[in-house]
Amino acid sequence: MIVVMGPGHTRPQLDAVIAKIEEAGLRGQISEGVERIVIGVVGDSHTKELLRERIEAMPGVENVVRILQPYKLVSREFHGGGDSTVWVRDVAIGGGRVVVIAGPCSVESREQVLRTARAVKSAGAQLLRGGAFKPRTSPYSFQGLEEEALRILVEAREATGLPIVTEAMDNRQLEMVVKYADMVQIGARNMQNYTLLRDAGRAGHPVMLKRGPSATIEEWLLAAEYIMAEGNPHIVLCERGIRTFETYTRFTLDLNAVPVLKRLTHLPVLVDPCHGTGKWELVTPMARAAVAAGADGLLVEVHPEPDRALSDGPQQLTPENFAVMMQELDAVALAVGRRA
Repeated sequence: MIVVMGPGHTRPQLDAVIAKIEEAGLRGQISEGVERIVIGVVGDSHTKELLRERIEAMPGVENVVRILQPYKLVSREFHGGGDSTVWVRDVAIGGGRVVVIAGPCSVESREQVLRTARAVKSAGAQLLRGGAFKPRTSPYSFQGLEEEALRILVEAREATGLPIVTEAMDNRQLEMVVKYADMVQIGARNMQNYTLLRDAGRAGHPVMLKRGPSATIEEWLLAAEYIMAEGNPHIVLCERGIRTFETYTRFTLDLNAVPVLKRLTHLPVLVDPCHGTGKWELVTPMARAAVAAGADGLLVEVHPEPDRALSDGPQQLTPENFAVMMQELDAVALAVGRRA
């Protein structure tokens, strides 16, 4: 249920509505849209229905809207029909500009990260990615440099000014990532790790939530709801490919998800064409397609020597190929009324 406050409401009227919601044992979360302030009511559905008519009669309330979807706070209705903008330091994700997050799959060395960071910065990337903790299928594969990697990423941020994004897989790692990084990635394997989602919500740090390889869009949005229900609205969704019967590519990049999410949610949407294809030569075409479909940004893996990478080498672009991709994105963004 969403309470829409009228354009002339007062602060005491807003406080009275919140008090009425809490009196009923429910929670009210305020969202300030461009033209309206709305309150998302979270809790038992039966209680909300009994409360609806009482709230609708209160001074300052314009309307009370039932939300039919199981997710409430991430729904487009909750944000008054508009789009959210998530700030990562001084970079805005959402709002019309195509934001590119780029960097190596794994932090392997100081030289590798600094070289990559300077290259992607020069080509136009706005944020730097790099894996400190690497969840791998085999326990014998490279698992990441952990806190040492985080320190290297911080040094790269100081050298280039690029905010950093990296993944956390449990609460211990989350506490460490929040200490060093500007945005926390919740990876595909952990999309339905509800304990981690709640912890990320309580941390209040910007979160990039990747879609699980077998998750429906509704399940994905409900995962985002876990984070937002803990009071953290700074969420960006990232489509990274789903499992299908096709085996030529690593996954099937579901670009349908971009316009679907734009209809269902106010959250910004990114696309990861590297994991979605698993082949570097397909990354640039799918990046162009993602921008044309309306994505707010891209997550792209770049490595100075992909053939020597310790993880995911076949899907990483060289700095030279990344620079070419960025130039092509400018043309596509312009054609569809966006800015890259």
